[in-house]
Amino acid sequence: MSLLHPSRSACGLASAAVLLLASGAAAQGRRLTPEMLWDLGRVADPQVSPDGRFVLYHLRSYDLAANRGSTVIRRLERSSGEDVTIPFGRSASGARWSPDGSRLAFLASSVDGEHVGTTQVFVSDADGSDAKRVTDHAGGVSNLAWSPDGQQFSFTATVRLAPTLVDQHPDLPLAEARVYDDLMVRHWDTWKDGTYSHLFVVPSDGSSPARDLMAGMRVDTPLMPFGGGEQIAWSPDSTGLVYTAKVSDAPEFSTNSDLFWAPLDGGTHRNLTRGFGGYDVEPRFSPSGQWLAWASMERNGYESDQNRLFVRAWPPGADPVRVDRWDGTVGSFSWLPDSSGFLVEADWRGTHQVFRLPLEGDGVPAAVTSGRWHFASAVPLPDGSGFVALRQQSERPHELVEVPLSGEPVEGELRTDVNGAVYADLDLPSVEERWFDATDGEKVHAWVIKPPGFDPQKRYPMLLYCQGGPQSQVGQWFSYRWNFHLMAARGYVVLAVNRRGLPGFGTAWNEAISRDWGGQAMQDLLAATDAMIAEPWIDPRRVGAVGASYGGYTVYWLMGHDQPDRFAAMVAHCGVFNLESMYLSTEELFFANWDLGGPYWGDDRTRADYERFSPHRFVQDWDTPLLVIHGQQDFRVPLEQGLQAFTGAQVRGVPSRFVYFPGESHWVLSPQNGVLWQRLFFDWLDRHLAPKKR
Repeated sequence: MSLLHPSRSACGLASAAVLLLASGAAAQGRRLTPEMLWDLGRVADPQVSPDGRFVLYHLRSYDLAANRGSTVIRRLERSSGEDVTIPFGRSASGARWSPDGSRLAFLASSVDGEHVGTTQVFVSDADGSDAKRVTDHAGGVSNLAWSPDGQQFSFTATVRLAPTLVDQHPDLPLAEARVYDDLMVRHWDTWKDGTYSHLFVVPSDGSSPARDLMAGMRVDTPLMPFGGGEQIAWSPDSTGLVYTAKVSDAPEFSTNSDLFWAPLDGGTHRNLTRGFGGYDVEPRFSPSGQWLAWASMERNGYESDQNRLFVRAWPPGADPVRVDRWDGTVGSFSWLPDSSGFLVEADWRGTHQVFRLPLEGDGVPAAVTSGRWHFASAVPLPDGSGFVALRQQSERPHELVEVPLSGEPVEGELRTDVNGAVYADLDLPSVEERWFDATDGEKVHAWVIKPPGFDPQKRYPMLLYCQGGPQSQVGQWFSYRWNFHLMAARGYVVLAVNRRGLPGFGTAWNEAISRDWGGQAMQDLLAATDAMIAEPWIDPRRVGAVGASYGGYTVYWLMGHDQPDRFAAMVAHCGVFNLESMYLSTEELFFANWDLGGPYWGDDRTRADYERFSPHRFVQDWDTPLLVIHGQQDFRVPLEQGLQAFTGAQVRGVPSRFVYFPGESHWVLSPQNGVLWQRLFFDWLDRHLAPKKR
């Protein structure tokens, strides 16, 4: 049976037009639509040539009708601005300059009509011509990198270290089962299957087979499931690599990863960060070869701990030294070309900026970028004059910019405009920064996004956006699902609050959410909501709350604690509903152990917290129309969380709908599913928040 009732589909999905007209938004230009999100090119992975002349970047595009995406490699000449596609085909990725700049290496499954079937390493001339395949590795490869001497490549690939069910029971070839004796049996969206991601090296001319540097080791590099090539680094003399992994005897609910030295001569791997308790990631050798730097968290089990920057002499000698001394948390970073310090990316007051941090000094980074932007993937220019980076904001996705390293912080110079044609006649929303008074006397930061053509003499519906994480800043990102621009284009004012528990506002603010899920963070959201409802251009009868993950938890929590009634509609995507069943069904137990205090049968405080913070205990107070969305493959917040919430709403007689995506996980990644998600999202909001006919 369709989840969208046939009798309502046409009028329901058309109701956005009614809402736009009713809100007084003039139809002077085009407005962003769910379908247009998939017309936008997605710029990623800038790579500067060794001589600084060119910048490679990835450009991904989507075919909505075919329900798939493809990627090309582009090459921008910095001086002339010439921007061309390198002829690698549409399956290329991971393009990297050779150390001397004369060649390119890249990953692809098909080049010049040669269909390999799996992703392999290719090498071409610097202009993309004369591409030749280097590897023929079963199952494909990823995370490609040149050695500094240009003689070898490193890459990662999957290896099997445990027998399959058929290996163990050859007389039952059609049997289907998974058998486990320990945690974790699954992670995010993948079941544990006895395979591991290992580090390999191969000559860059393909003259001999690839060699597994981690043969027999039951550990992964990079860290699963989100780690990439940034967690692996060649030594300056090309004699080995440093990689990131968890120690083999660490419990599954640990965050204690370390850096390991793997010599190419087959010697014993050495733990370089033994005694460091939390995540140790992103090894980076200085251009001079004298230092190894990395990002480190102090506390084991706390995945959102402050990220600090450490260095140690290379070859390893004296003890590591912390470089940064501030109340921020280090995101990604890179060495400056002269090895005098770093470019550091970090959340900052609702934005994501780039800072300069000297190797020697007071440890306080100085901002080199400014403005209402999210900068990412900063790559220094070889001459030290500046860097290239990706830059986005809530209205528009990433483009490539160039930023000088002289004078005051700047917003950077735009170097690409891949979505210029789409935006040429697009009406844009306006974005304002606001600070609200919290119930405890603190100030709470928020972004307020107003519809295109906003008229303060009219009244608009409002959406309270509830952020997930729970420690994940509401910044200037352009999401392809929780898209503030799209929400505003549909006629909504969006209130996006950096409530208690989010980075960018100091470590104390970030840590305030732990063991207080239903506490001050909720009061921050409600205080901001009440202040906005008092604005004459907000219709207090048409206010909704939406969110995913912890944001979905927030929606469920507000459903049972909204007195007096503020909200007329709710949407929860992959939200946490029942803390007790969540503890026993989620995969990363270290997360629940830290943020919730451990299992619900723990000490008196923990048991009391579960009782007062679990939304399932307050369903008797639910009366707000609720849309529940969940994916089958979400193992972080398992499907039963959404099903329980929907059942509770139905039993209570609350108007509710359940949208189930059997092939999606915590996210919605398929193009057509993405459009359907947006249509159902706005259909629900529009029918409950549109002006009532008189």
